[in-house]
Amino acid sequence: MFELDETDEALLALLKANSRTSTSALGRAMGLSRTTVQDRINRLERRGVIEAYTVRFNENYAERQISAHVMIQVNPKRGAAVVEALSGLPAVTTLQTVSGLYDLVTQLEAPTTEAMDDVLDQIGAIPGVEKTTTSIVLSTKLRR
Repeated sequence: MFELDETDEALLALLKANSRTSTSALGRAMGLSRTTVQDRINRLERRGVIEAYTVRFNENYAERQISAHVMIQVNPKRGAAVVEALSGLPAVTTLQTVSGLYDLVTQLEAPTTEAMDDVLDQIGAIPGVEKTTTSIVLSTKLRR
């Protein structure tokens, strides 16, 4: 029902980060024309993938997303570079510093287990990432 290509996934990631971004700016970021971006947004709205702004995904689409929490230990001298690298990954939806054994906690969203595995490999390859622990979200009991 919601088969999306990589361009649609990238567009959704940009809209989720800032749904007020102009179609011209979205086009520049994606290497597409403003008209192409607007056509894709219109199609996503018609198909029910985008129901409202800020972007609120159709429940069936959202349920298909794989979510994970990743605890990350960071070399203190590489902290800023790790944060910058993580910020550049579209699958990263939140990034927080925490106290304790780990330095950062991030939440990831990906459309498939393969995509999630790829993102986890990318995180592990970031210089300065010393250790990670991942928990896949099985269900959400409360969302406010």
